[in-house]
Amino acid sequence: MDQLTLLDDYITHLMVERNRSRATLEAYRRDIERFIKEIGPGLRPLANVISPDITGYMTKLRSAGISAASTARSLAAIKGFYRYLSGQNLVAGNPAENVESPRLWKTIPQTLGVEEVDRLLAAPDKSTPRGLRDSAMLETMYATGLRVSELVSLEVKDINFEMGYLSVVGKGSKKRSVPMGETALDTIKEYRANSRPKLMTGKRLDSLFVTRRGEPMSRQSFWKVVKLYALKAGITKDISPHSLRHSFATHLLERGADLRSVQRMLGHSDISTTQIYTHVAKARMKEVYKKTHPRA
Repeated sequence: MDQLTLLDDYITHLMVERNRSRATLEAYRRDIERFIKEIGPGLRPLANVISPDITGYMTKLRSAGISAASTARSLAAIKGFYRYLSGQNLVAGNPAENVESPRLWKTIPQTLGVEEVDRLLAAPDKSTPRGLRDSAMLETMYATGLRVSELVSLEVKDINFEMGYLSVVGKGSKKRSVPMGETALDTIKEYRANSRPKLMTGKRLDSLFVTRRGEPMSRQSFWKVVKLYALKAGITKDISPHSLRHSFATHLLERGADLRSVQRMLGHSDISTTQIYTHVAKARMKEVYKKTHPRA
């Protein structure tokens, strides 16, 4: 049985069993036909599709200018189609089931170029306690790709200077270790020796990064830090602390890192979540090519 025959059977099932409107049925048929055309008949059978394939397809639709609502409808159609195929014992499981709805995507992640990151990291005045703290936080976030909540939750004991990594508890209370470069480690050492004691003003606290009142740094406070130095560095993009996480992942993939390693460093439970960064990296390469190749 070919894919289009399966699609016909599914649409008939929706019409008879689910009493869907004609407009909905036509939209679902178009959505699934487009998906089938994308995976290629005979090349990537429906049974071989995995979650990252569907995430990549959703990203491609959004990049082509398809609205979030229309892309979400397409995902719903694909999910329903796979539920039907699974119920008919034609496929094992539903690869679309855990793919996040494009309605929940804010945008393709906002990232910085390497030169922009360099300017941002150079912006703090490291001769002051606050500037040195800010430098250590920015360096740590770009070096490790932590979520901002993970960054501000770090404790002094979480940094292993000898082995060159940090330990962090992420979503779902899952603990992971992330390697760190020498620049970030050296900046943290300098911050701990010369800045943190002055900010603590005699208090005792486990938190690694603290405010000028000797209290744990908050997400909101670090958001203001990023905005301040983005302005100082002349960065016009509307960036947030998460932009450094996005940049970390994109820059690694641009330079040949494998997707599984990036997934583990980011703390993603599903590789389909990490998959979006491959599309960001490819889009950036195309942009660079168009701008720099004389015959692009």
